[in-house]
Amino acid sequence: GGGADRQPPAEFDNLFRSGPGGEPPAAATAYLPRFQEQPQNGYQQPPAYTPPPTSYDHHDDDGGGRGGRGRSKVPLIAAVGIGIAVLGIGAGALLSGGGGGSDDASKTVAASASATDGSSSAAADPAKAQAVALDKLLADSGSSRASVINAVAQVKQCKDLDGSASDLRNAAQQRTELVTRLSKLAVDKLPDSAELSTALTKAWQASANADNHYAAWADQAKDKHGCRKGQARTTGQTLAGNRESGTASSQKVKAAALWNTIASKYGLTQRQPTQL
Repeated sequence: GGGADRQPPAEFDNLFRSGPGGEPPAAATAYLPRFQEQPQNGYQQPPAYTPPPTSYDHHDDDGGGRGGRGRSKVPLIAAVGIGIAVLGIGAGALLSGGGGGSDDASKTVAASASATDGSSSAAADPAKAQAVALDKLLADSGSSRASVINAVAQVKQCKDLDGSASDLRNAAQQRTELVTRLSKLAVDKLPDSAELSTALTKAWQASANADNHYAAWADQAKDKHGCRKGQARTTGQTLAGNRESGTASSQKVKAAALWNTIASKYGLTQRQPTQL
């Protein structure tokens, strides 16, 4: 009937002007005349009524007498459908792009966490940390060895007795300090830690005792009959020094074996008994 030629109200025309760039799609608007134009069948178009957007949903079931208006909703439905499709494509692009970024970020965070975990696990190894600390202490333990050997040789030849006695007492003090430092050092995570700590303590205490005995021997050598034909007479201090020196040597052999096992495991400096 003539209702098929009726045109949609002007507000429908405006719906098609919200396309990309603000321009109406040509196919959607080319056939839409302005509202002021009269239908060809002579039927007077009622005044324009602009209901709220939600009101169109309530006219879906209008009777046959209002069928023209029902058909006029087709462009609106098409416009809404196009809008939804565009939104769907945009949302899909955002989701796919955002998802990729999220995955990349997750991979980066995971890789960083893995690398951090690897480095932190090595740094947090308590046994290795204790081994490194003990290695630094052992590096200081042999520093007075040369001066002690030289001082004892001087005393034996009755030379520089005062200087030799001073060097020996300084060495004894240094070895006593090693024992004190070791007592404050945590070594409980190291293999055979108790045996190693005991061996080092006994070795350094014996060395300190030996140094003090040899220093006392130097004092005796300064007496009127302390030296004979360029040689210091052997005294009880000499024998005590030799005895303590022997104890120190045997304990250093034991300590070196225990330490070198640890040093090999953690890539630290291995040491001979005489270097302790």
